[in-house]
Amino acid sequence: MTDLQNMLMDTANRLLNDISGRGLWRSAEKGTWPQKEWDALVEMGLVQALVPDAGDTPSPTEALPLAELAGYHALPVPLAESLVGNYLLASAGLRSTDQPMALACPAGAVVRLSRVDGQWRVSGSLRRVAWGRDVPRVLLMAQSDHAPALVNLPTAGLSWRTDVSLAGEPRDSCDLDEVSVSPDDFAVYPLGEPSLLEWGALIRSLQMAGAMRRVLELSVQYANEREQFGRPIGKFQAVQQQLAAAAGQVAAAGSAANFAVRQVGTRDAGFAIAVAKARVGEAAGVVTAVGHQVHAAMGFTQEHTLHYSTRRLWTWRDEFGNEAFWQQKLGALAAAQGRDGLWAFLTALQDAGQMDHETREEHHE
Repeated sequence: MTDLQNMLMDTANRLLNDISGRGLWRSAEKGTWPQKEWDALVEMGLVQALVPDAGDTPSPTEALPLAELAGYHALPVPLAESLVGNYLLASAGLRSTDQPMALACPAGAVVRLSRVDGQWRVSGSLRRVAWGRDVPRVLLMAQSDHAPALVNLPTAGLSWRTDVSLAGEPRDSCDLDEVSVSPDDFAVYPLGEPSLLEWGALIRSLQMAGAMRRVLELSVQYANEREQFGRPIGKFQAVQQQLAAAAGQVAAAGSAANFAVRQVGTRDAGFAIAVAKARVGEAAGVVTAVGHQVHAAMGFTQEHTLHYSTRRLWTWRDEFGNEAFWQQKLGALAAAQGRDGLWAFLTALQDAGQMDHETREEHHE
């Protein structure tokens, strides 16, 4: 980590540790928007941490791990979405905001931007948008006759069909029937950036990596405290093997997600994000199973905090494309290299990863 990233992560971790917890989770599940907690994030500058200014602004590599921290603390607000949303708005020449923001880009869905009777309008469907009812703006990637557009759509007037995720967080849907859009609220999608779907997959990968880290910590702690037959259950080989398997999955997931972060802005970003979402989603299935096996019935009770992380993992695993979706993308990318190009493609990725590792080791030294 750079000095700037160390300072950012340490400060953010202390704040999230202070504001997140059982009281916030239960309040959010009752449908209460946590304005006080959101204001604290804004005051610290986390919501716009990626927006360039005159100061020392963190790079995407330095600031995107905030999404991992949000996942670790099971933060029930769209910090990760707003972080990426503001970065894209600034990159497209649009105005960033301190208000919460949603990303609407379900896998396989298409939204159209077109000019009708002299006005710009968007049409399509938004499905299970995280925090849709609670945010004043939803960020879309819309297709037009010319180039993909980034649309910062006001939510006032949208007819949301409300629903919740397994974690009790809003997941709302609506239909866009030629909804008017101001020319000030859209621009050509930033050239060279991952698609909005890829950005969504990346932040969910980071959030899952953080949540799995928390599940593993809770499981190790419980295994060392819970006694059976006169000794902690963590002393039994079967439990140790489960925890070791979970630890391996957590390490692999974190490595895949962080490698994808470091590839943002390179030609291999799409491939790295696809690998991350597929690999992290697979790991989430193992880690949640181990966590609940170790905790037994205790992990499902309201009195324990484990389920606040595992329910989010089960939700995030399916959002912005599940493992099968991204594995198919990876297969298509591999097939596109052809018989003679696949090996060169894979070795180039390996070389890039090795160079990245060596660069980070040199910086650490």
